[in-house]
Amino acid sequence: MRLLAVIIFALMTAACNQEQDVTGSTAVCQLRNFSSYNPRDMNQCVNACKSCDHGNTVTCTTSCTLKGAH
Repeated sequence: MRLLAVIIFALMTAACNQEQDVTGSTAVCQLRNFSSYNPRDMNQCVNACKSCDHGNTVTCTTSCTLKGAH
């Protein structure tokens, strides 16, 4: 019975991991959607973040600031 409970718990825990692996798809999205993408331009960086990373204004502004956008 314990073995069954451990197996069920392990399956439930594995099913909860919804994080997707990112393998460069964000950079491709930015280049495809923004022909002259400049990651140092705050407006372009935030717009790219919102459309490619599915972020919101707050998280994208923070991310772009940390990346050096002005």
